[in-house]
Amino acid sequence: MGATAVRDAAAIKTEAQDLIDAYVQCLDDDRIEEWPGFFTDNAVYKIVARDNVERDLPIATMSCGSKGMMQDRVVAIRNATMFSPRYLRHLVSNLRLLGQEGDAYLLQANFAVFQTLLDEESKVFMVGKYRGRLVLTDDGPKFQELLAIYDSLQIPGLLVIPI
Repeated sequence: MGATAVRDAAAIKTEAQDLIDAYVQCLDDDRIEEWPGFFTDNAVYKIVARDNVERDLPIATMSCGSKGMMQDRVVAIRNATMFSPRYLRHLVSNLRLLGQEGDAYLLQANFAVFQTLLDEESKVFMVGKYRGRLVLTDDGPKFQELLAIYDSLQIPGLLVIPI
């Protein structure tokens, strides 16, 4: 691999890290209305169990097949869903670029999400890994696909929000 390819890979990894950092900060700050802006118009977002991924089963706990579906999810969260106030904190580590397919860069990172209810101690909400496809657009890097693959066979009682 030449010096230019190494520099390009480092630059793409920095773009990916900045995107994922901004993504989780948006969710942690409850700026859910901004969430669809991290994706291309035809993006796919899914929250799916690791077991289903490993067995190549198509069932996802949450599935959005476009930015429009993500915007609908935001409206449902804000207007139709009732739940106790809570704080989320995402920790993301071990971001890796796995390769390139066409104009998309494949990435993977581990995540842990903690939840704090106002009258309870903080607890682990979900642990898993992100697997995604990042594309560079005129508006900056965006997710063309993002899977939040959770490790446990059990899901939290309140999984209406993106991870």
